Amino acid sequence: MTNRTLLRLTGTDARSFLQGLVTNDITRPDQTLVYAALLTPQGKFIADFFVVLQDSGLLIDVATSHAPALAQRLAMYRLRADVQIDESPLTVSRGTGTAPEGALQDPRHPAMGWRLYGDTDRSDDTDWDALRVAHVIPETGIELTPDTYILEAGFERLNGIDFRKGCYVGQEIAARMKHKTELKKGLVQVAISGTAPVGTDITASGKPAGTLYTQSGNHALAHLRFDRATGDMQAGPAVLRRS
Repeated sequence: MTNRTLLRLTGTDARSFLQGLVTNDITRPDQTLVYAALLTPQGKFIADFFVVLQDSGLLIDVATSHAPALAQRLAMYRLRADVQIDESPLTVSRGTGTAPEGALQDPRHPAMGWRLYGDTDRSDDTDWDALRVAHVIPETGIELTPDTYILEAGFERLNGIDFRKGCYVGQEIAARMKHKTELKKGLVQVAISGTAPVGTDITASGKPAGTLYTQSGNHALAHLRFDRATGDMQAGPAVLRRS
């Protein structure tokens, strides 16, 4: 998995430092692998990642495209905390077949298989796009962009946010969306006839209705306005309907 980078956090304050920044609780003793995100103070997406909890520190498994920005943001928040941030040489593997020794279950959904951190890549040939579309799981840089609110991307369903853990960056916005409003937009699966590029605008009766993302077979992921996603919609030459 050459598109993943591992950041290593060490120091006496590493766990408490990260706990105060990210959307999920990394202090529970029953956890080894946690899915979480770092948000802006306005509650929008910066990066999503897996946190590997180790006795010697923490590993952050993040998309390589977002690793430099994440490391920079963590360093900005570090201030006087005893935390060191560096890149780990370990390799990220993942698969859905028989899990190798030491592999950890992907916490987002049982169908997403296992992840392994070691010296060599032991990934299998799983069709990840097909699995993501089938289970409505967003991907960094495709469905997850700087404009994303993570509740609209399904983070509660994907075990990526804990509403009881206390403060973190962007917490007020996420809590307000959870408790004081009804989501009017979100990431869903659609049935699709034809194809269109990722990012194609979706219209319904000539009105903007959302954006088309990953496609697999005759289904795709789309971010939709729920009030307009009630019948056939158009995305370029493709016709789609909410599944």
